[in-house]
Amino acid sequence: ALFIFSSLFLTVQSQSILDKAKNAIGKKTGGVSEEEAGGGIKEALSKGISSAVGFLNKKDGFLGNEIYKVLLPPEAQKMEKTLRSIGLGKMVDDAIVQINRGAEDAAGFATPIFVDAIKQMTITDALKLIKGEKNAATEYFKSKTTAKLKLAFKPVIDSSLQKTNATKYYGDAVTKYNSLPTTMKKANPDLSDYVTEKAIFALFDRIAIEEANIRQNPA
Repeated sequence: ALFIFSSLFLTVQSQSILDKAKNAIGKKTGGVSEEEAGGGIKEALSKGISSAVGFLNKKDGFLGNEIYKVLLPPEAQKMEKTLRSIGLGKMVDDAIVQINRGAEDAAGFATPIFVDAIKQMTITDALKLIKGEKNAATEYFKSKTTAKLKLAFKPVIDSSLQKTNATKYYGDAVTKYNSLPTTMKKANPDLSDYVTEKAIFALFDRIAIEEANIRQNPA
């Protein structure tokens, strides 16, 4: 199937994939059907999704990457600065480590959502993607999965943050900060929405990279 995808992709400048697939139907040798062509594209996308998720769903997938590393929420930056200034930098660092461990754990739960989107993709959809803009597949997945990801990720993120003790570490930091006599505006210990947004951003960014790889190296 990947060979079919490669052959079709490389000829897209001279003949549309849809036309090529239609013209190939019924030929005894060398021809591919629309179904085979679409299947090849879907298989390539499945491998790309697997690679994107695997990149993040591992130790340091978030923490060890400067692009995806989840720092404290913007509203907690004053808290972070204050705690570091009074010698509690390790408390902040521990919270950041565990928050990223939670994101890394949660990323693995994205796979079924993307797999379902690919299963529901029609042959026509698949053929349109390869003829579309360079980020057509990424945008397709955004339109089909973002709402589901947000809905599914919220409880997953909650569970992952609990499992990795991120909630405790961050909660301890917030509690300590809120107890300081100099603290006028109390910090919010809720992390779920913030980490969910960061995790979804990272997933789609990796999918965009995988799509670019497929387009540049279709074989």
